[in-house]
Amino acid sequence: MIKMDGASPISSLREGEGQAEALRHVHRPLPHDSGFKHVQGLAQYIDDIREPDGTLHIAIGQSPKARGRLVALDLSAVRSEPGVVAVLTARDVPGKNDVSPAFGDDPLFAETEVSFHGQALFAVVATTREAARRAARRAVVEIEAETPSVTVEDALARGETVMPDYAFGRGDADAAIAQAPRRLEGCFRIGGQEHFYLEGQVALAVPGEDGDIHVYSSTQHPTEVQHVVARVLGLPDAYVTCETRRMGGGFGGKESQATQWAVTAALAARVTGRPCKLRLDRDDDFVLTGKRHDFRCDWRVGFDEEGRIAGYAVDLLARCGYSADLSGGVVDRAMFHADNAYWIPAARIASKRLKTNTVSNTAFRGFGGPQGMLAIEHVMDRIAWATGRDPLDVRYANFYAPGRNLTPYGMEVEETDILTNLVRRLEETSAYRARREEIAAFNASSPVMKRGIALTPVKFGISFTLTHLNQAGALVHVYQDGSVHLNHGGTEMGQGLYVKVAQVVAEEFGISMERVRITATTTAKVPNTSPTAASSGSDLNGMAARIAAGAIRRRMAAHAAELYGVSPEQVEFRDDRVFAGNESLTFTELAKKCVLARIPLSEAGHYKTPKITWNREKATGRPFFYFAYGAACAEVIVDTLTGENRLLRADILHDVGRSLNPAIDIGQIEGGFVQGMGWLTTEELVFDREGRLLTHAPSTYKIPVASDVPADFRVSLYPNANREATVYRSKAVGEPPLMLANSMFCALADAVHALDPSKPVPLDAPATPEAILRACEALRGRAMG
Repeated sequence: MIKMDGASPISSLREGEGQAEALRHVHRPLPHDSGFKHVQGLAQYIDDIREPDGTLHIAIGQSPKARGRLVALDLSAVRSEPGVVAVLTARDVPGKNDVSPAFGDDPLFAETEVSFHGQALFAVVATTREAARRAARRAVVEIEAETPSVTVEDALARGETVMPDYAFGRGDADAAIAQAPRRLEGCFRIGGQEHFYLEGQVALAVPGEDGDIHVYSSTQHPTEVQHVVARVLGLPDAYVTCETRRMGGGFGGKESQATQWAVTAALAARVTGRPCKLRLDRDDDFVLTGKRHDFRCDWRVGFDEEGRIAGYAVDLLARCGYSADLSGGVVDRAMFHADNAYWIPAARIASKRLKTNTVSNTAFRGFGGPQGMLAIEHVMDRIAWATGRDPLDVRYANFYAPGRNLTPYGMEVEETDILTNLVRRLEETSAYRARREEIAAFNASSPVMKRGIALTPVKFGISFTLTHLNQAGALVHVYQDGSVHLNHGGTEMGQGLYVKVAQVVAEEFGISMERVRITATTTAKVPNTSPTAASSGSDLNGMAARIAAGAIRRRMAAHAAELYGVSPEQVEFRDDRVFAGNESLTFTELAKKCVLARIPLSEAGHYKTPKITWNREKATGRPFFYFAYGAACAEVIVDTLTGENRLLRADILHDVGRSLNPAIDIGQIEGGFVQGMGWLTTEELVFDREGRLLTHAPSTYKIPVASDVPADFRVSLYPNANREATVYRSKAVGEPPLMLANSMFCALADAVHALDPSKPVPLDAPATPEAILRACEALRGRAMG
């Protein structure tokens, strides 16, 4: 069941312009531009591109050990295998052997030291993919192995980090906790998550003239691919073009970590002079690419009998893997969201970015926010169990409110009324109180099956916390036949960014969607782009495209005004026509007249997010342009003898401002919730003591399936225009919905708590059936072997 709260998007007026006519495209639930192609199997991904004649294929030779010195690498048998054209090692790199996004600590191929099990040592280039994969197994690798660091505790014992420790806060948290009437402390573990995009990592590199190279990459960050390919090959950036039409999912896993495979393909093309393609096998993709960071959260809290927090101290210990990758921003964002929706008078939020001999963890939908947020939600439940209050009432008692609206990092929460009103509306529409009573009655008469319910909020900051990334470019051409060419720096990974930006451009010109030609993202058209991440794709690229289209429209309007003797303000663009006083002509006719009059009909638009500032050293500023809000109410049932469980119902109310496309946004909310549900319930990453990933395939790693989605699934959009001047007053939607799934984790804990309400529930994430059973047995006073 999905619905819109409030007025239908069809009746939307032009935002901020005082015009009476309805918007034709924006705020309407238009279909995804590739939707029909998706269901027909016609949407072209990189592996579908017709391979140029003579294309070679690449396989990766991997380290059999997780930590040690590379003593010898004998590749003679690899080179002698049938079909092998070249074997690449670090010695073949003409530039820098570094594919890191920033810190120079991530080699394309290991040289003297190996740092994780499966690390790339070499690449085989052969006439077929099968030949390359067979040959890669023939390598003789000698490593002087050391005991690897695999866990948070291993890294702490060795004192190894990928970046310095960092902390911020307000007041004296230790004193506030010590002086509070009630105190609690604990250790809460949060697991990682595999991206499991449907399209795996893939790249095709085609060499051109004079050293040029064209790379087709399944990446969220074409500019970074361009830059790193150029760095490794020793070329200027201008010699490299990266193109991305669409990805079959990304979720952050292709923000920085698509780069290595694009670079490998480009190096192979440079060495062989032939097109080269690399597509990772699913098992290899699991082993060779990073995950969501897993955390150990050591926390202490002081509070009163009403559950109001006086002081909170938390150490966020993140397992980062062997290199920094994006751990700086990920863990910072975990810290920014350690408060979630709650006012904390005295806070100390500290972090460690721990180095382990596992693949480098990386961006994942939410970018650290889910981990920081889940930790404080766990603390809210612990406070509720200690005070005997309803967990929702404890949350209400701690919400941001006027006079209590400054975050621990000094940013003002300006919309406290939205948060409270949204949660109260969901409490009412989900019948939370009545269902809570029904569940209590059920549990009292059911010794084995227990039900649980939880309603949790989301407050998520929108913007890149690295300030310079908050910019975007777009290129718009109007041709003389009235068709429009649209290109921008955002990438399409299934989230509907392309259709949203096309809606904005069609709206600016008053033309039909069919006139706007969406084209692949390419560094040859829009340079120096930011990654499509941080939920900012529509905010940034939609505004850049609107700026470009608006500039062209104003030039066209000025020419029409001159032709028909009216002021430019009297020229209107609507219904594929242009109205100038009492005259009208088609959009095509005006485009033709502009060409004849030598009016430029091309524009490169650029947008940079206003208001944001962040001084990391001083921990002051405004790292986010605005906050997106949401809340979810989840009801579950648990078999306390097996730990098996099921989500019975989910109610969601989410704030996307004035949605650019309600159909797309509702799909994002549904998908984000289900992906978050998987992270918190079924998806468990297991490494052995030697650093080998044991859950490296769908047979051992369980993502949610259709049957896990509750039959009663109610999603509504909260009617609210963004107070900030975003594109048509919309709000970002990509990441915040994932954290709505915190409600399911808390509901599972609530169900287990019914076994013995006098005890806290020792449940970490993910709450797999095994973990739930251990928690149940602990509450029964029995330990599992």
